[in-house]
Amino acid sequence: MEAAAPPKIHRLEVQWHAVTYKTVIIYGLLLAAIVLAGIFILFPSLYSAVSRKISTAMASNDGENASVTQTQAKFVNLDGRVQVKKVNSVQWVDADYRSVLDKGDLVQTGTDGYARVTFADGTSYTVKPGTLITVEENSMASNKPTSVAVRISIGSVDLATGNWSSPGSKAAVSVEDAKAELRPNSRAAVKLDKDTKESEIVVSSGSAEVQRGQDRIEVAQYQKVDIPQGGPISKSDVLAPPELLEPINLTPIIAENPKLAAVRFAWKPVQDAASYSLRISTTSMFTKIVKEAPKVTGTAVDITGLEAGDYFWNVTATSSKKLSSDVSETYKFTLVAQGKAQEMMLEIQGTQLHGRVVEIIGRTEPGAALIINAQAVPNIAKDGTFHHFTEPLLPGEHTIVVIGQNRRGGTNKQQVSVMIPK
Repeated sequence: MEAAAPPKIHRLEVQWHAVTYKTVIIYGLLLAAIVLAGIFILFPSLYSAVSRKISTAMASNDGENASVTQTQAKFVNLDGRVQVKKVNSVQWVDADYRSVLDKGDLVQTGTDGYARVTFADGTSYTVKPGTLITVEENSMASNKPTSVAVRISIGSVDLATGNWSSPGSKAAVSVEDAKAELRPNSRAAVKLDKDTKESEIVVSSGSAEVQRGQDRIEVAQYQKVDIPQGGPISKSDVLAPPELLEPINLTPIIAENPKLAAVRFAWKPVQDAASYSLRISTTSMFTKIVKEAPKVTGTAVDITGLEAGDYFWNVTATSSKKLSSDVSETYKFTLVAQGKAQEMMLEIQGTQLHGRVVEIIGRTEPGAALIINAQAVPNIAKDGTFHHFTEPLLPGEHTIVVIGQNRRGGTNKQQVSVMIPK
């Protein structure tokens, strides 16, 4: 008997290759590229629509991020010690121009500190020394009335509003149990006494409404509201701030020896004013007073002893009853050491009348700076020629003064007389 044949074994051979993740990704990208290319060739309109949708979405996100930044308040002036405590923080940090303020944030100034905070609607709050404020409100929804407000815990704040684009917008400042809401294009000074807890609000331009409980008081220009603790609110008139005359704002004053030169300061008289106080500072927020004339009985005074440089000045009026006005507008001037005339070339080549506007035609050195009737000349050609148009002038004879300074410090001054017909 023959032995049985062994059973036949069927073998299945499997061949395999190791494929890395990198290879899978590469093939996936190639496949996606082939599909997109096919869509672009077969359906170009669909491809464009998808691209536009993606671009719009990205732009929308960018716009949302930008709008968030634009609605935050920011510092535009800082001087001395100014600190900020964010609403979600327990630490005070020094403020800088990158700091932004949101609802609930605190701002504190030291005895030498000044800060000007601007909101997105154009409202600005100037925080004076020794002041603590809280940002109470900052509503900036697009195409809707805006609403900004701060609360004074101690100290004083000046605030100014612009010409709001949305009707019904509000800008307010609160003290203790009272609140003042300013109208568009208005300015006011608000102060809270740390010892008596009494407050006062003085409106220097525009108007405001002061509310405490059910009491509402309308406050017009040059009026003050006193808010005693526990007593009734009272309203009174205050002196108007002086209107400044000279030195004209932004004008340069050229002197051979600035420190010995007498600079004349003048302003218009204020009704019921008995005296005036002049302040001169090297900073726009008057943290560094270099000269003062505290009791000037007239409307002009000459000041000497100023070094060459930039200066800011303002004036306050005081009545015989020792009541003071709000501070005047602040003017700036520059005191320049006289350079030799031949060190700078400046020529007035002619003038032309355009109604009541005068065109000044001249030539100076390339790169020089010119001031004509207290206005900076913005367009000076590369070869030094310039054409400048003045503001409309009143009928009569006028002397137009052109002052220049070159890069070497040389200065020159020219003037020309013109007649404006009636």
